[in-house]
Amino acid sequence: MNRFKKKSDLVGGVLLAFFLLHVSDALAKELRIAVASNFLLPLKALSKNFKESTGHKVVVISGSTGKLYAQIKQGAPFDILLAADSIRPELLEKEGIGVPGSRFTYAVGRLVLWSKNSKLPLKNDLQVLNHKNFRYLAIANPKTAPYGKAAEQVLRKKGFWEQIQNRLVRGENISQTLQFVVTGNAQIGFISLSQLNSNKRLLGGTSWLVPLSLHEPIQQQAILLKRAKTNKAARQFLNFIKSNRIQKQIESYGYSLKL
Repeated sequence: MNRFKKKSDLVGGVLLAFFLLHVSDALAKELRIAVASNFLLPLKALSKNFKESTGHKVVVISGSTGKLYAQIKQGAPFDILLAADSIRPELLEKEGIGVPGSRFTYAVGRLVLWSKNSKLPLKNDLQVLNHKNFRYLAIANPKTAPYGKAAEQVLRKKGFWEQIQNRLVRGENISQTLQFVVTGNAQIGFISLSQLNSNKRLLGGTSWLVPLSLHEPIQQQAILLKRAKTNKAARQFLNFIKSNRIQKQIESYGYSLKL
């Protein structure tokens, strides 16, 4: 009798474990987050933290904000957009693709002029663009990348935009812009402070943190997309990045939290 009871208890325990495992799998969700290239590395770290806390897996798709916006308009299956500006999230909300009331600023980006060559004089008057060792300047495409738009504004304000055209190398996004300078295809590049902070030991060189007065604020906004309107995990993630603890972590990557 005891032998049968023990066997029955064992079978019951195995079935319960099997049931709980599958219930856990069913409850866990997979989120598809479209993210601006400048925030890719921070998002990977935050996604790992989020999965450990909730069990929800995050699939990350990165690119320039303009291209991600176009893909969303064409029906790309994303749940959340973490943009590098406020314009595209606002448009998505107006166009009925973003969920009304879900949009908020999760970070304010900072622009940096960076070079591998520590001997190049990076000053706020941008006279480095007249230096004999300077040939090409890399920026992200101003039409699709907010950091590229900010770089254009800096160059215009300092009176260099027209004269620099034949020496500009345009990256599809801010990640490609960084690669142009890393590989030597450009001697100088406008990148994000977050990129520099995340790769400081690897990159080295010299940099200049561009004053906020030289360009419009890079107000990076998040928005929940309509296809994920009832997705509790997606809303949970947005609340996660709004939390004080995660906001402080975002700040540590090189972002401001206020305009």
